[in-house]
Amino acid sequence: MKTGVIVYAIGDPPHDWTEEKESEIREVETQADMVKIITRVTGHFDVLDAWFELTSKGVSLIICKFASFNETGRMMLTGRELRLCG
Repeated sequence: MKTGVIVYAIGDPPHDWTEEKESEIREVETQADMVKIITRVTGHFDVLDAWFELTSKGVSLIICKFASFNETGRMMLTGRELRLCG
C-alpha cells in the first residue's frame, strides 16, 4: 500500500521561499512514499488538487499535515493532521 502526505502550510512564506527549501520538509516525512506541499506561492493550488494527484498515482493512505512558517522562515509542522483516505 502506497502512502502519501500533503503538507498544508498556513500563513505567508518568506520572500525567498523556493522549492529547494521544500525538500527539507520532504526529508522529515520519510515514512511516506510521496509528499506534496501546498503554500501560497508554490506547490498545488489546494488540498483537493494534491489529493487527486496522489490518488491518481495509486496512493491509498493519505494524511494531511499542517505546517506554519516560523520567524526565521523555516517551515515547521504544527502536529495537527487529518487522515483523508485509506
